[in-house]
Formats: sequence, C-alpha cells, structure tokens
Amino acid sequence: MQSICGIILVKEGEGVRKGQLLATLNLTEMNSYVEQADLAFEKASRDYDRAKSLQKDSVTTVEQMQNAKTALDLAAQQLNTVKFNLKYSEIRAVNDGYILKKFANTGQVVGPGTPVFQTNGAGKTSWILKVGVSDKQWAQIKLNDKAIITTDAMPVGELNAVVSAKSEGADPATGSFTIELKLIDNKAIDLADGLFGKATIYPSQKTGTWSIPYTSLLDGNANTGYVFVTEDNKTARKIPVSVAEIDKDSVLINGGLENTQNIIVAGSAYLSDSSPIIVK
Repeated sequence: MQSICGIILVKEGEGVRKGQLLATLNLTEMNSYVEQADLAFEKASRDYDRAKSLQKDSVTTVEQMQNAKTALDLAAQQLNTVKFNLKYSEIRAVNDGYILKKFANTGQVVGPGTPVFQTNGAGKTSWILKVGVSDKQWAQIKLNDKAIITTDAMPVGELNAVVSAKSEGADPATGSFTIELKLIDNKAIDLADGLFGKATIYPSQKTGTWSIPYTSLLDGNANTGYVFVTEDNKTARKIPVSVAEIDKDSVLINGGLENTQNIIVAGSAYLSDSSPIIVK
C-alpha cells in the first residue's frame, strides 16, 4: 500500500538526535481507520455486555452470547492493528548523526520499502570501512581480528579497528568479498561518509603462509617460483616454492618453506645452487 509523506521535518546536512521525529505520513486516512476501529470496538463491547445480561435472564441463548464475544475479540484485534500502523507512521532517528540525503518531500507518494532518508552515526567509534578481499583472504580473516586503517583525509596517522562483519557471498559486480572494519580509535571524530581509506588486517589464526621480499623470488611463473635458502650459513640451496600472491613490495608464499629457517633476501640473482655464501 502506498502512503503520502505528510511532513518532512529535517533538511539534508542537519544533525539529529536519537529518537528525534524526522517525518510523518499523512495521517488523515490513518486517523479515520483508528476512529472507525474504536467505534466498532465500543459497539461490540455494548453488544457483549447486553448479551451477558440477557443470558443471565435466559432471554438469549449461549450461542448468541458466544457470537457477541467473538465479535468483541475481532473488534479488539482490528483496533490493535490500526493502532500499530499508526505507531509506525512516523520516522524517528535510530542514532545520533546527520541527514546525508533526503529521498522524499512533503506530499510525495512513497511505496513500501522506499527509502526516505540516508543517515550516518556521529559516534566516535561508529564508523565503518568496507574493504574488498579475495576468497583466500576472506577464509583467513575472522571476526574481531585487528586492523590498522589510514586515510589521506585524516592526518592523524593510523587508526585502530576490528573486523565487525564478513559478507556471506561475493559481490556479483567485482567478484570480491566484503569485510567491514569498525573503528575503535577516538581520534576518528571528524570523518565524513564516503571517504576512502586503506586497511591492513592481521588475521588471528595461523595461515601457513610466509611473506618474503619481492627480490627474493626467482624465475616466477604463474603460481610457482624459486628462492635461495641456507641451512649452514655457508652454502646456498635453490628450492621451489608455491606463490599465493604477489604485491608491490612483497610476495606471499603458501608452500615450500615449511622446513626452512633462513632465506636469502639479497644477491639471489648472482647465486646458483650450492654456491658458497658469506653471511654478513
């Protein structure tokens, strides 16, 4: 059922408090329904009282009194329904914040589920950063894992955050999974909705992966490559590794380094298998 916005009480950019009335529907029709239901309930109450009195005097039958009671119950339920609808004919702010956008105006017809306002919370720790991650990263990240957020809009250094939510499906447009990071840093008080940020998430569970410098990887081909390791600090040994991900400055290895203690990170291009080395 469509409704008409009666009064819009706030403007875009305006600050609001929790519980503040933001808008109401046109209540002319709703108030009429409430009055009709109230009158019907009063009549059903009189009919029931009359039926009880007559039944005591054996003027009316038990069936007639039961029918009157049923009519009273139906009228009561109808009255509760219209009062419930009247209660939800108002829009109130669920949290302190700001009106970011107004989608309807006074007198405009809106349908069920149609948004009327876009708001945000103004609490110091109520900000959320949404980040996209791969399926492997999604599997490694757990709720309440710690994260560090930086943004060019806030010259306050790093902001502390935790993982507050994980999507249960991939975004059909990007193919990535969404992770929500909730700020827990009191310095984040002057942020605005829509800002961009960068996040580093620290998974709490062990993933069986290693991050090595980009220069350590040799002969990379798709998901494979080679690195030089040493067991005696005197001889270099070339071993194959499995590459999970290549970043700008580092490489994520998910296989091949399980039994390795020392990896050579400089000068690998000048080595060959079994080359003598000097550790400095």
